[in-house]
Amino acid sequence: MTPRTPTPRSRRERPAKPALSYEGIVETAVRLMEDEGLQRVTMRRLAQELDTGPASLYVYVANTAELHAAILDELLGSVDLSPATGDGDWRDRLTQVLTTYTLVLFENSALAHSALVARPSGPNYLALVEAVLALLHAGRVPGPQAAWGVDVLLQVATASAAEHSTRADAVDSTDEHEALVTALRDASPSTHPHTASLARDLVSGTPGQRLDWIFHAVINGILTTARTTS
Repeated sequence: MTPRTPTPRSRRERPAKPALSYEGIVETAVRLMEDEGLQRVTMRRLAQELDTGPASLYVYVANTAELHAAILDELLGSVDLSPATGDGDWRDRLTQVLTTYTLVLFENSALAHSALVARPSGPNYLALVEAVLALLHAGRVPGPQAAWGVDVLLQVATASAAEHSTRADAVDSTDEHEALVTALRDASPSTHPHTASLARDLVSGTPGQRLDWIFHAVINGILTTARTTS
């Protein structure tokens, strides 16, 4: 029997593709990052996932860097900003906000590195900036110092997340840490007197304790360091 030739299917009978939107593009990009890693989230790969051409995406997102910034902004929606309107010392509340921001990045190691150069400008990033500025204002930090200070605080938090995520992903990170601890503790008092005297303290404390101290140190510096006008 001669096999039947398949009947061509009309385009009108095929399921219609969902209309593209900025929200849908970002949602798909976040899912791709979670499934395949941030390095796989490119305009070409995203277009493939959305069953469209890369050129169609450029209407909504200019390039891969802007796409990664949009992913970052989407994830920043999970940062706990409630301390900004809570009770307690303003420094402690600001540290709480910065810590949750750091943890969001730490849980997405590739994104932590991308955040060092990404420039998000979406609603969640603006809400984070507003919360930090509100807490600096509550501490009576002069406006010019707060304006520069918010940038420094977020840089410190981002760099801390990138550093810790790198160590967590490294196969031999434990061996490297032990080698550093040994080198510091074996430092000769005759050639490295300061290192030898502080050897134990140089590696003391938990990551959480050290991060908390870092934020408080930077916050106090922003409060007491006046900006130059020239």
